[in-house]
Amino acid sequence: MAVDIEHYKDLAQQKQKEHCKFLASLKKKAPKNLDKIVQEVHSEVFNEIDCTQCANCCRTLGPLFTEADIQRISKIFRMKLSVFEETYLRVDEDGDKVFQSMPCPFLGEDNLCSIYEMRPKACREFPHTDRKKFYQINHLTIKNTLICPAAYLFVEKLRKRLG
Repeated sequence: MAVDIEHYKDLAQQKQKEHCKFLASLKKKAPKNLDKIVQEVHSEVFNEIDCTQCANCCRTLGPLFTEADIQRISKIFRMKLSVFEETYLRVDEDGDKVFQSMPCPFLGEDNLCSIYEMRPKACREFPHTDRKKFYQINHLTIKNTLICPAAYLFVEKLRKRLG
């Protein structure tokens, strides 16, 4: 079943102040077992949300490419690094290598990634809801709730779980 991206974006916008306040409270006084709880909530959310029914991140966010990503992916295509970069990447205002344009050129019409096993590190880690010391990326989490229904649900479930 398709994910209603606009619905989740609206909810995230409505709850942005609440979410900011909640996440800031974790930064001040995180429970001792927060990392464990974060892992549990992350797993719960991704049992509910099927990314292939959404793929909004692949349509709207360009991942940052590390040199290791570029080497690994260009090797798959048997392309010289310079040709891969010329074909797919540009340097953004922060000096990072990102896609020339979106959506991701490796996203299929079926919302599946044609390089899934070799995808960039940034894609593998998105939406960062399973990382340790989760409270260190509050600004990123808030941003991600506007793009990723799973990130929104994660914050909501974590709020309920922690009271």
